[in-house]
Parts: sequence; structure tokens; C-alpha cells
Amino acid sequence: MSDLGALLRKAREQRGYTLEDVQEYTKIRKRYLEAIESGDYKVLPGSFYVRAFVKTYSETVGLDAEEVLRLYQKELPQKPTADHVVAESRMKPSRRSVQHNDRWGKIAVSLLMWAFPILIAAVIYIYWSNNKEADTKELGTNPPITSETSTPTPSVSASPTPTPSATPTPTPSVPAVAVTLKETKNKITYYDVTPGAGHKLKIDVTGDVWIEVRENDKKGKVLYTKSLKDPIALYFDLTTPIYVNAGRMDHVAFYVDETTPVSDADKAGSIKVIFTPVTGTSVQ
Repeated sequence: MSDLGALLRKAREQRGYTLEDVQEYTKIRKRYLEAIESGDYKVLPGSFYVRAFVKTYSETVGLDAEEVLRLYQKELPQKPTADHVVAESRMKPSRRSVQHNDRWGKIAVSLLMWAFPILIAAVIYIYWSNNKEADTKELGTNPPITSETSTPTPSVSASPTPTPSATPTPTPSVPAVAVTLKETKNKITYYDVTPGAGHKLKIDVTGDVWIEVRENDKKGKVLYTKSLKDPIALYFDLTTPIYVNAGRMDHVAFYVDETTPVSDADKAGSIKVIFTPVTGTSVQ
């Protein structure tokens, strides 16, 4: 096993990932992942794919991909140079294609010859129509003369109607939230959040930790994944179940709506939790 492969395998095992998990997350075939860990790069389709696969593998297991490529660049196969690129030979167009192009060229010329007089006729017609409409409007400008004198009708001003005052709408009270431990299954702790709408999950990171956040479960859509070193607060809408996988449970704390702390343990081990919004009666 190469040094790079050993590093990737150690990072994968620290997060509890199997090669099947990495294959599912990265869409890279398992036999390519095994080749990367063993240093057998000949199995991969080319040097470009080697670097791309190593970068994706590193990011998935929480490593700095650029730093990994820099430290192990001598171990990875080099990119192909311009001397290895084979220039394509220029082929002369066949006689048949030349005749085909000439035929279409003659058709295009014929169409242009017919279209030109039609265009001139259309311009003349539009010009004549515009001038005719202008003359008609000018003749009808003066109003007809009559012997009758119309009496102006006095205008009636409407008195303003008083606007009724608006009744203020009472602001609904925010229901209290309850976070209930449901079960622990397959090393995943499940929490129910009641009531199940309008809440936010806060992940308070206090130290060095790798964290992954997904929708629904560990196979759901990735919302966030990164190795963190500085304290930070992450917020997610609890509209669907939220899955969280953290490398160190003593460096993270969970809150629902900033007021309900959720603490599972304080030892230096990994933690996997799922928060599920559940419709139900709120806690008073």
C-alpha cells in the first residue's frame, strides 16, 4: 500500500465509512477506490482521472484535497505533455461534398434574386400606407361646425368617504418546541421535534471537527460537508428530517430554535443523529 493510499484509508476508517459508502457518495467504482488505496494506478483509465478521483476521495473523507495532491504529487502519475498529443490529419473535402455545396450555393443565389424585388415592393407598400393614414388624420382634425351652442354641464364634486380604521390583527403566539429522544438504532440517534413546522436546527461547533449534514438520512442530498477548525454556528430549516454526522461529539452541540439544547455525550467520539419534525401537540 502506498503512503497516499494509507492516508486515505485511515481517514475513511476514522469516519466509519466502507468502500461501498465512498462509492455511493462519490460515484467512483469500488475497484478504482481499491486501486487508489493500494497505489495500483494502472487500473485507472488515465492520469487525469487519477488526480480527479484522489481529489474527490479526499474531500469525501474530510481531507484538504489540494494539500493532499501537493504532498503526494511525486507518487501520482504525471499529466500528459503536449508531445504525446497526436495531431489530427487534415482531410481534403471530397468531390461529392464540393458538388453538394455548389448546388446549395446556386439555390441560395436564386432565392436572393427572388427575395430582393419582393422586399422592395413591401417597403413601397408600407411607405404608401403610412402616408395615406397621415393624410386621413389631418383632414379629420377640425371638429364639425353646428348651429347649436351646448351648455356646459356643471361638474359635481363627490365628498370624500371616511376610511374606516383598520383593526389590528393579533400576532399568533409561537408554540413551544419539544425535542424527544425516540431511539438509537445502527449507531444513529433519532430525535422527534414537536410541533413539526417553523423550526430551525442550530449546530454549534466549538472545536476541530469534521461534519456532514444531509436531508432525510445518510444517503440523502448533501446540505453541508467540511472539516472545521474554528468555532462556527450552522443553521438549517427543519422542514424535512436532518441527518448529521460529526467526527467528535464533544466539539458540537445541537439547538432547536436557539432555546432547546440537545446534548448526547461529551466524549471524543463520532456522533450520528437525525432530527425529524413531527406534527403533534406542542408543549405548553
